[in-house]
Amino acid sequence: MTDKTSDLAGLTVRALRARRRRLAEGLSDVEALLRGTVVTQRRRCGKAGCRCADGQLHGPYTYLSVPRPQGRRRLVYVPANLAETVSGQVALAARVEAVLAEITAINTELLDRRVPG
Repeated sequence: MTDKTSDLAGLTVRALRARRRRLAEGLSDVEALLRGTVVTQRRRCGKAGCRCADGQLHGPYTYLSVPRPQGRRRLVYVPANLAETVSGQVALAARVEAVLAEITAINTELLDRRVPG
């Protein structure tokens, strides 16, 4: 049993439902979510005679690495003026996923107790 699960086991049904409600209320800004990872890379341009051909790569450039159903990831270029915003949206998505995991744990605990959601 994980610590989170054992913490939930000690709560009353009323406390579990109240905790779940508080968690769900904090999910109000889901329209701004971006799932993925922010990465920076340096690149070669491919032009003959360019400094990058000698190892002095261009960049750094910021990208959003987005998961695809096939398991591969897609890189989406992020302009410098949007990098901070995109990083915030990715962090928000991570927080929402953590909240959803906790809500799932609460619902599982309620189900274990044979209590309707």
